Amino acid sequence: MENIINALSDLLWGQLVYVLLAVGIFFTIRTGFIQFRHFGHMFTVLKHSTVSDAAGISSFQALCTGLAARVGTGNLAGVAVAIYLGGPGAIFWMWLIAMIGMASAFVESTLAQLYKVKDDNGSYRGGPAYYMEKGLGQRWMGVLFSIFLIISFGLAFNSVQANSISGAMQSAFGIPNWITGVVLAVLSGIVIFGGLRSIARFSELVVPFMAIAYLLLAVVIVGMNLEKLPDVFMTIINSAFGLEQAGAGALGYTIAQAMMNGIKRGLFSNEAGMGSAPNTAATASPYPPHPASQGYVQMMGVFIDTIVICTCTAAIVLLSNQYVPGNNLTGIQLTQAALSEHIGSAGNYFIAFAVFFFAFTSIVANYAYAENNLVFLEHNHPARLALFRLCVLGMVMFGAVAELPVVWTLADISMAFMIVTNLIAIILLSGTASKLAKDYNAQRKAGKLPTFDVNQFPEMKAKIEPGIWDNNK
Repeated sequence: MENIINALSDLLWGQLVYVLLAVGIFFTIRTGFIQFRHFGHMFTVLKHSTVSDAAGISSFQALCTGLAARVGTGNLAGVAVAIYLGGPGAIFWMWLIAMIGMASAFVESTLAQLYKVKDDNGSYRGGPAYYMEKGLGQRWMGVLFSIFLIISFGLAFNSVQANSISGAMQSAFGIPNWITGVVLAVLSGIVIFGGLRSIARFSELVVPFMAIAYLLLAVVIVGMNLEKLPDVFMTIINSAFGLEQAGAGALGYTIAQAMMNGIKRGLFSNEAGMGSAPNTAATASPYPPHPASQGYVQMMGVFIDTIVICTCTAAIVLLSNQYVPGNNLTGIQLTQAALSEHIGSAGNYFIAFAVFFFAFTSIVANYAYAENNLVFLEHNHPARLALFRLCVLGMVMFGAVAELPVVWTLADISMAFMIVTNLIAIILLSGTASKLAKDYNAQRKAGKLPTFDVNQFPEMKAKIEPGIWDNNK
């Protein structure tokens, strides 16, 4: 059974990597290369991202919650694995797929904003399941998506994150796994029983702290090894295009390995096009008051995750002497060894704390995604919501003490089906996202604050939730 599950996962993901890449290129062209032409505007939108209201969280909170899920152990271990399997050139392809994937992130988050609704408590809810129901008129499609996401993000991935934390705590401090599991379950319960706003506030405080701390450490390490930086950059470029290889066969194989591993780890890390981040993007009260503004904010999330944080890990590894082609040092052990070379034994402890914060924030953000889709299925049913929260905490405890290879693979399969469902939806709705982008930027060009007037789009007005955008002025 395990062999069958692994074979199915390999088959699905072997094709999905290319599909996600193709969709990213399609949206890049369809939106007029929006992530390149309007790169600076992401930062402009972020200046006013603290605006919120009674129904929604701020765009900054939505960005931080999305980053909490995106930034996980993959940013520490996944980058090292990409370098180990694909060589330093994998980092170039990771950068490229992030820039392409930003267009996919823009489209799915813009659609999530447009088709958001208010739940029974008057709070915004939205995401792929909602734009499948509202935009495409296919609730069954949204139901399938919700089930796949709940299984992968709400249950299985949280077990995996807890497993990473317990392993790091045991390795660095000798703390038994079951104690870590109990502490994690208690801390997670405190946050998730507070609801979406509690998760948003938690993410708003913790995510910038952990990202800035990791960035500063990388900057210090780069400063300590400044003379090596040009050589490292040239190594990345040469490896990406196989310029150091002699034979044509070796050249083709090297480029393929670098591309495949860089693209795969980049997509896994930034989640562009996967349908996860739109669940939190929809809950924001955007400023400027236009669906496309949240698309720009979530493009920033992809940029920070891959171009900034993954690059930090790449710098730590490649500026050390720990990466040696052909050795067996990979994953979190490679990152840990590289950091210890730079700053001594403190590197082991720093990685342990980094894994804790990166993985713990992923647990609470993954729960937020799952809750959003549970509400889509059941509305706000307090008893079922409380039961689901207890199940999530149970999976956190289970993950901390168990071996999880099969659970991880099942989660990959469930996520693969989730992604396929989302990609079909956003391709079918790409015309709507394109219209919103053009409307937003036409207003910017005219010197106006972009404001969505639903009456100018009767074909959209007939499908969106009444009262969400009607009073937008």
